[in-house]
Amino acid sequence: MPEIHEARRVRLAALVAGQGADAALVTHLVNVRYLTGLASSNAALLVRADGTAVLATDGRYAGTAARVCPDLECVVEREAAGVLAARAVGRLAYEAHDMTVERRDALAGELDGVELASLDRAVEELRTVKDEGEIGLLREACAITDRAFDAVLPSIRPGRTEREIAIELERTMVDLGAERPAFASIVASGPNGAIPHHVPGARAIESGDLVTMDFGALHEGYHADMTRTVVVGAAGGWEREIYDLVAAAQRAGVEAATPETATKNVDAAARDLIEAAGYGGEFPHGLGHGVGLEIHEAPLMGYDKTGKLMDRVPITVEPGVYVAGRGGVRIEDTLVVRADGAELLTKTTKELLVI
Repeated sequence: MPEIHEARRVRLAALVAGQGADAALVTHLVNVRYLTGLASSNAALLVRADGTAVLATDGRYAGTAARVCPDLECVVEREAAGVLAARAVGRLAYEAHDMTVERRDALAGELDGVELASLDRAVEELRTVKDEGEIGLLREACAITDRAFDAVLPSIRPGRTEREIAIELERTMVDLGAERPAFASIVASGPNGAIPHHVPGARAIESGDLVTMDFGALHEGYHADMTRTVVVGAAGGWEREIYDLVAAAQRAGVEAATPETATKNVDAAARDLIEAAGYGGEFPHGLGHGVGLEIHEAPLMGYDKTGKLMDRVPITVEPGVYVAGRGGVRIEDTLVVRADGAELLTKTTKELLVI
């Protein structure tokens, strides 16, 4: 899709010109992929203010670059960033958040008459609003995630370990067409459910446990993210209480996720319900985050975050309540902010499943 990537580079070139720079050196590999289509472990891109661009990568990816980026001049050089920086003139903007201080200083010493300036996170800002092609890839990643949950659900029973369930989820996603898991899957049972980012271990599931599963599929570079909590055996009163509370908070967060809404207000829509029920201290993380070529992207939604949502921005909404020593509940969807209401990409039921 060279036309899509060219359009993205043109948008970046306009930002570069607006910053008073002559060119931008893009070194963050995810951003290089977004602007060119090339996925690699070594690449850089020089985008000039006039819209022309040069890609550099090493010999391992030369053939792929020629196929994926036929419209771009490609330089084959292992030191990709350095060879492109040498082509710069005037003022060169670079990704300060990606480049080490050591590498930046080395480049400054190698360049004669070139002024270095931070590009800030200009490419990440471009990536925030997705085109419909990107949303389609996210939609498929989420569909794989939904199908994997359905396939694994019957095997969640007393005696199986958290790690066994996590491995089965990840294997099933790949069997269903995922490139790989989008991130390390979380399976947290019983008291381990009170740890939001618990690492699945050898604990065997017991009757009466809440079991929280946070996982997602990676499809053509795009990340799904879903969390569901089930109960094994029978649900106790406290379990239903916090489940119903988290489910209500999650619905409120989804309903609040509309264009032009401040991200902190989306967080508050869910958080206020949890705080009013007396569990504010048991919801220690933000409500959600953007998703796309990375599992955590802008925007971030928390009580202390700034900014507003926009149309066609994929986000997660994932409130939780974590009761130390007993367990926890988290419910999470990936959705797309739309003017006529959120489009849910993860569609697995959010009713409390007793298995």
